[in-house]
Amino acid sequence: MIPQQWTPPCGSQCTHKYAALTQIPWRVFCKKGCDADSDSWEDCVSDCSEICYKDPVLKDRQWSAYIDRSPGAASYSEECFHACVAGCGYKFEVESEEVNKVKPKRPPPPPPKPQPPPRVKRPMQPPSDEDVPTSSA
Repeated sequence: MIPQQWTPPCGSQCTHKYAALTQIPWRVFCKKGCDADSDSWEDCVSDCSEICYKDPVLKDRQWSAYIDRSPGAASYSEECFHACVAGCGYKFEVESEEVNKVKPKRPPPPPPKPQPPPRVKRPMQPPSDEDVPTSSA
């Protein structure tokens, strides 16, 4: 058995696509797409959404904490999703053009909380003659 045969072809494609050392996290998520238990392309994409995005711990609760499945900024979750979907594409032999068109089906993020208006600082004014006593000690 030669080394190329030790890994499944899907995993090898992920390794090739995300070969740089800085792309190791994306390689991992690509391989998660390859290894997903899904039976169809659509199910695999849905699994990627669950892997890569935050979901409320308690649904329909505004104050609930979040669990990070893919911690970090929103852009990190997007990169995770695209890497995972690439793995699904390799697994189900989907054309790269179609893989690149896939967008996560996520609700838009909540609007940012409004900031209170900044306080206006009044410039310091020199004391008027009325404020300074005229008598000396």
